[in-house]
Amino acid sequence: MFQDLVRSLLINLRRVLQWIDIPIIFISYSCVIVYFTVFRFSWVLVVFLSLSLLSFLWHNGIYQFLKLSLILCVFSSICLGIRYQEEKAFATEYSVLKMTPLLDTIQFDGDQVRFRAKYSGRLYQVFYRLPTKEMKTYFQTIATPIELEISATSEKAGSKRNFNGFNYQQYLKTQNIYRMITIDKINAIATINSWDISYLRRKLILFCEKNFQHPLSSYMTGLLFGYFGQSFDEMETIYTSLGIMHFFTLSGMQVSFLFNSLRHILLRCGVQRRIVTVFLIPIMLIYVSLAGGAISVIRALIQKVLSACGITSLNNFSVTLLLLFIWQPKFLLTTGGTLSIFFVFIVSIVGYKVNQETKTKNKVMMTILLSTTSLPLLMYAFYSFQPVAMLFTLPLSFLFASVMLPCLSISFLLSISTGISLNQLNVCFIWLETAISWVEKFTPRPIVTGKPSTAILIVMLITIGVLIDKWSNQKIRFSLMTCCIGICLLTKYPIKETITIVDIGQGDSIFLQDRFNQRTILIDTGGKIEFVKEKKWQKGTKKNNAERNLIPYLKSIGVGKIDTLVVTHTDADHIGDLLAVLANIPVKKILVSQGSLTNKKFMAVLKQTKTTIQVAEVGQ
Repeated sequence: MFQDLVRSLLINLRRVLQWIDIPIIFISYSCVIVYFTVFRFSWVLVVFLSLSLLSFLWHNGIYQFLKLSLILCVFSSICLGIRYQEEKAFATEYSVLKMTPLLDTIQFDGDQVRFRAKYSGRLYQVFYRLPTKEMKTYFQTIATPIELEISATSEKAGSKRNFNGFNYQQYLKTQNIYRMITIDKINAIATINSWDISYLRRKLILFCEKNFQHPLSSYMTGLLFGYFGQSFDEMETIYTSLGIMHFFTLSGMQVSFLFNSLRHILLRCGVQRRIVTVFLIPIMLIYVSLAGGAISVIRALIQKVLSACGITSLNNFSVTLLLLFIWQPKFLLTTGGTLSIFFVFIVSIVGYKVNQETKTKNKVMMTILLSTTSLPLLMYAFYSFQPVAMLFTLPLSFLFASVMLPCLSISFLLSISTGISLNQLNVCFIWLETAISWVEKFTPRPIVTGKPSTAILIVMLITIGVLIDKWSNQKIRFSLMTCCIGICLLTKYPIKETITIVDIGQGDSIFLQDRFNQRTILIDTGGKIEFVKEKKWQKGTKKNNAERNLIPYLKSIGVGKIDTLVVTHTDADHIGDLLAVLANIPVKKILVSQGSLTNKKFMAVLKQTKTTIQVAEVGQ
């Protein structure tokens, strides 16, 4: 019955596409522009959409244009409806007295636990300061559905505090979360009779953490179930610095591995090909839920199923994109969703152009193309680019997909079925982390590029698109590559000077930037005064204010080095984040007052900086 339903859906889809008679890649392309115009309105996008539609009208005629316009009107109406519901939900206040935590979202940072919870059909982001070590242990081990009766305060998440800053409020909206809950007190905890696949995911994660040693357990929960706990924070920072964190978050290689493995086994057992695909769909849907429902995992599953049904290349990408709009309408508003779908688009559009003598050469060329073509989005999202990542991508992709995933999968299945945990493998992961940490120490910092404006981003994407299309023409290729470099330099070296008072929360910080970044001066770094000494179980990997506010802002305006860092005085709220700034951005010299040299603690901090220290003089 399920097989007949799938076949019927595919037949109806083909009929619809035949009636539309418009290349589906152009439909998905137009939908993406409309999508961003609705959710991230910009007049630049309106102009770009208008020019695209006029071009389509010129080349395809009025009849095809009206068909496309009808499709886009329906799509834009759906987007506007979603945005209206979002704004309505955001404006409505609700009191929360009870909630049901989603146990597979529980995360810890010292004595603070955060998770997502449901109440009356609404989703909330919850924070709770744990009063005792015993309560922390309880939340670390809980695996059965519970309901919390609470006293709490509800508030909207904060928006960005500086230009180009992270907008937490906007991010939560993409997850359909419109309020944050801070629990003041848990009045009662009750076990409830409920079941959801997320509870099974939670049990599997706890099983891995209990039966496997660290760091083996972290890679197992991360690669198999999409869960990274606090113990992985340090390595996540290192992987991100090397530009290879996408192996965990964007590739969807888990789905490809499981789908291909099960398909191979079933085919070897004599099951017919058309039955295999239908049989695998419900199994893979269950796995997608167990893996946390990340957009990269969902995307990989849809692509695998479409490929098995004979839909390949750009048609595969286009149908996948449109289905993702139905499955998770806001996925393109997240950095992970955008990068994941962009990587797939590049692979689809340039795959046939990369035709080298061997598979290895093909993979090398594809790695270079992915790294270079994704530069505009990396600049827009992270304000930096790590060229060294191209050297690591190919060997590590083989290591993760062909060695680590099979070993982790076999170890997990063996442990859950027989109780035998192959913790001997942990030595290999310790060696891996040691090697990667050692390499990271000798790897140059990522190149700070700055954040391009919407107009510049669109120009860069168009230029790269034309570059791919005209790659065989050497003169055009050279001209377009020169153009891309020029646009990057325009973002890196702004043409006007600025003075910025940076909002860093507690403390002060002022930044002076000359035109073209010729000279930069930072006055104080800000910092946070700690009044209470924390016990060991309460300490977490808390980011300081500079890492959340000051440093991202500096990188977003292209600042890769600071000429002079002025320390006005030694209070913690003015220079508490000094070492954090120096760890992320090189400083040529630090300017201090004569009186500050009498402060022993401050002198100890200055020695750690290993930077030229200059004492300011009167009249300087």
